[in-house]
Amino acid sequence: MELPKKENSLGTIRILDDVVEIIAAMAASEVEGVAGASGLASDIANMFNLNKSGNKGKGVKVELNEQEAKVDLYLAVEFGHSLVAVAEKVQAGVKNALELMTGLVTKEVNVHVQGIVFKQAESKDKDL
Repeated sequence: MELPKKENSLGTIRILDDVVEIIAAMAASEVEGVAGASGLASDIANMFNLNKSGNKGKGVKVELNEQEAKVDLYLAVEFGHSLVAVAEKVQAGVKNALELMTGLVTKEVNVHVQGIVFKQAESKDKDL
């Protein structure tokens, strides 16, 4: 699926839903407390299962119509963070990123917290 094409005097602009999924995943990964987040696009793609082989889109689901988007994100939160606070920050970040980068009105950003990730304590013997 793709957004309706936008035409101007220079030609046509099309944004595929895969691009919208990646924007949503990257925006979510930038929120403190989202487990496994990093700045690398490949890690983000793996984190949200956006790789082209297998279960594409399992972590991010996007529904697009003429000028609106609805996004469902499935993620884990790091232990020690407020689940609600992280989810609300993800909602705001994804909405802002999508509207800024695509011009779409983002009607819904639904966050499904599917787990909690515990950070491994660093070994005290590490420096020995």
